[in-house]
Amino acid sequence: MTAIPVSTGLAGSLNGRLHRPALNVFLIVVLAHWAEHIVQAVQIWVLGWPAPQARGVLGQFFPWLVTSEALHYGYALVMLAALWVLRKGFTGRARGWWNLALGIQIWHHVEHLLLLVQAQSGWFLTGHPPQTSLLQLLIPRVELHLFYNTVVFVPMVVAMVLHARPRQSERELMSCSCARA
Repeated sequence: MTAIPVSTGLAGSLNGRLHRPALNVFLIVVLAHWAEHIVQAVQIWVLGWPAPQARGVLGQFFPWLVTSEALHYGYALVMLAALWVLRKGFTGRARGWWNLALGIQIWHHVEHLLLLVQAQSGWFLTGHPPQTSLLQLLIPRVELHLFYNTVVFVPMVVAMVLHARPRQSERELMSCSCARA
């Protein structure tokens, strides 16, 4: 068996010799973002704060972070790009889980794009402010974004664990050194 050909340049490096450090940096960024959503949920459900005051940790110091649709869309786009670029380094079972995270993030990105369009245009899905995503019509925003970040994070972590512990057939196809001995 031969390794899956990986593109050259930055994408090739990120899926080859730099795959493990790139995944680690990406994981830290995703964990930090997810932790902000968890803190916000604790502020609401445990501490009893009103939703507008529950802004996570960074949002307490920089309130505009919570209300900036452009920033949230940018993060969703970066997540999408990272999931897309780093997927070429995955093989076998890990690739399937990574693709699942990517597919969910594609939808999450669409939802954030819809929110951004509303924020920028003044057109609102419900006919009046605030901006609303499609699933937000059914699930409150705080809960929805905690859910989205969780359902992208879980298959991403499963993929990373499987990638670090591949079967022999998967290891033979890998173009990186992420597999543990």
